Amino acid sequence: MSVVGFDVGNDTLVAAAARQRGIDVLLNAESNRESPAAVAFSHNARLLGAHASGAASSHAPFSSPKRLLLLASRGPALHPRDLPRLPFPIDVLPDGGALVHADHLGRRIALSPAHILAMLLAYLRQLAEADLEAPVADCVISVPSYFTQAQRRAYVDAAAVAGLSPLRLMHDLAATALCYGLYRSDLGVAGGPTYVAFVDVGHSDTQAGVVAFDPSGMKVLSHGFDADLGGRDFDEVLFEHFAEEFRDRYKIDVAGNVKASMRLRAACEKAKKVLSANAEAVVNIECLMEEKDVRGMIRREDFEKLCTELLERVVEPCKRAMADSGIGLEKLQSVELVGSGSRVPAIARVLAGFFRREPSRTINVSECVARGCALQCAMLSPTFRVREYEVQDVIPASIGFCTEEGPISTLSSNAVFRRGQPLPSVKIITLRRNSGFSLDAFYVDENELPPGTSTQIGTFQIGPFQAHSEKSKVKVKIRLNLHGLISVESAVLIEDDQRDANSADSMEVDSNNGMDHKPRNERPIHRQDLPIVESIYGVMSKQELLEAQEQEQQLAYQDKLVERTKERKNALESYVYDIRNKLSERYRSFATDSEREEISVNLQQTEEWLYEEGDDETEAVYTSKLEELKKLVDPIENRCKDEEVRAQAMRELLKRIADHRMAAKSLSTAERDAVSCLAICFSFVDLINTWIIDYLCVVC
Repeated sequence: MSVVGFDVGNDTLVAAAARQRGIDVLLNAESNRESPAAVAFSHNARLLGAHASGAASSHAPFSSPKRLLLLASRGPALHPRDLPRLPFPIDVLPDGGALVHADHLGRRIALSPAHILAMLLAYLRQLAEADLEAPVADCVISVPSYFTQAQRRAYVDAAAVAGLSPLRLMHDLAATALCYGLYRSDLGVAGGPTYVAFVDVGHSDTQAGVVAFDPSGMKVLSHGFDADLGGRDFDEVLFEHFAEEFRDRYKIDVAGNVKASMRLRAACEKAKKVLSANAEAVVNIECLMEEKDVRGMIRREDFEKLCTELLERVVEPCKRAMADSGIGLEKLQSVELVGSGSRVPAIARVLAGFFRREPSRTINVSECVARGCALQCAMLSPTFRVREYEVQDVIPASIGFCTEEGPISTLSSNAVFRRGQPLPSVKIITLRRNSGFSLDAFYVDENELPPGTSTQIGTFQIGPFQAHSEKSKVKVKIRLNLHGLISVESAVLIEDDQRDANSADSMEVDSNNGMDHKPRNERPIHRQDLPIVESIYGVMSKQELLEAQEQEQQLAYQDKLVERTKERKNALESYVYDIRNKLSERYRSFATDSEREEISVNLQQTEEWLYEEGDDETEAVYTSKLEELKKLVDPIENRCKDEEVRAQAMRELLKRIADHRMAAKSLSTAERDAVSCLAICFSFVDLINTWIIDYLCVVC
């Protein structure tokens, strides 16, 4: 069983695998450690990863899967800010969902963000299987800490569509911290835990957290985030700067042209990387729009002035994480800076001012999340033996429950699961109920979620049932699992035969993990398991999940068909060039003039057909064309092979004769003459055989 970790980012994909010697980042078909997080459709093919990114000039790829999931959950007022940045149209549904549309095989198909995510996960699974040469199912997948229940369930559904079984959805920073701490022997050895702050500036978001390390494991103390601040926002500053400059200088509106915007954004991303190591950067694009070549230049100090507001926002998640951790800045041993967007020098400088120390880069900023996920997968898998190391994460947002009578309150708040509690976690709620009821789950504080995100989670219908006793109570077991997913695991009706008319209906959170105290007077108690119907807002239904799986299977089959067709076409093209060369060299003496002429004409016709009407044909057509050519060439090829076989046999015979003659020197004169005579006979027979075969070749 393979053990892998997947980091599905908005911009890139990274897969890592645990091997006996450690953790390796897996290479894709282009021998790169990172793959673009992109999906594109041509008229007959689906393109994934590098192929989709390479076809961006002709087919706008679907990308930013995590961003699409976030967009689908936000209020309509926030959509106009996100939509212009996407290089493809997206339909936001009234119920909060989102769809993109693609043309494939002459039909229009609608894809949800979860299905796009499933395609990228399937791509990573195929990449891992090709590298490991084994089936891949069990895995650990990274998710942002700010993801809601609906978004986490979308990841689980996408994994199911992709044929994967995630052992855990792991927070990005928890995976980074595990990659950082597992191999360190100097953490927590001075009599107390070692505190390290992690800041992850990704493509589209920024996350911060504080982690406590000791020799036995790690504990995440807090999370902070800005779901709308990442490396792409620094790219956008450059895009807006140059779009305005080109509008004034070249009289073109780049923002109104999709392809021109894509090219300028790509150039701005390169310019940002150049500014990370140089004082200035040049943007030079040929035929950007209206056949106009454009050129612009920007200095690093000017770029940083344009990014002043963004740089101030980088500190906010760090402030939140430090406040929730309960420790002071002076207790931090180090600050680790990771993420693809963290390479801007000004970001490190601003963080150094807040934390009062220079951020470190002791781990790979792009691969640490995937490596940490692979490590966690190895810990959860029975295949590998990993040293005992506890990985404890925390709940990023408080979750509460309510009935028709109001919220279920604990001693301190309306939260059943408070922000900062360990994952996984279980609570037992005791309710006085005589008939079926519903529990509504919700996020207690909207400030703990990305702006515009709904606080509603879902509804759990308990029952129906009808109790016989007014003193009946229902114990509901609620679990928050390793994925961070909430579920009502069980509901039990408990009835006491002794009736108490004065008993009041009450609600409480059981503080002893749901264990009943032993009654003083033993009375018959009846228990009944109650049915539970779960309805989580914004997730796939079972029917939708089955349809997505069927659609993915059809697309995967078409992908394989296209790949086989491409292989047959390449085989036909290679055969044409190969036979043309051999016909004038290796096969020349084995074919008559008329045979060479006929084959040459057919090769020329096939080549012209390949580059004209045969450019887009089926696998069967390419196979048929190849077989027709082979019927003409095979007889000549067989003659050549026969000649090579005879030549090899003759060399072996002559060698054996020479060996016998050498050995015959030790024999008497009469015996030596007999051996020599026999050798001559063999040589004469072989010569006659050669003449006969040559004659037959000419006749044939």
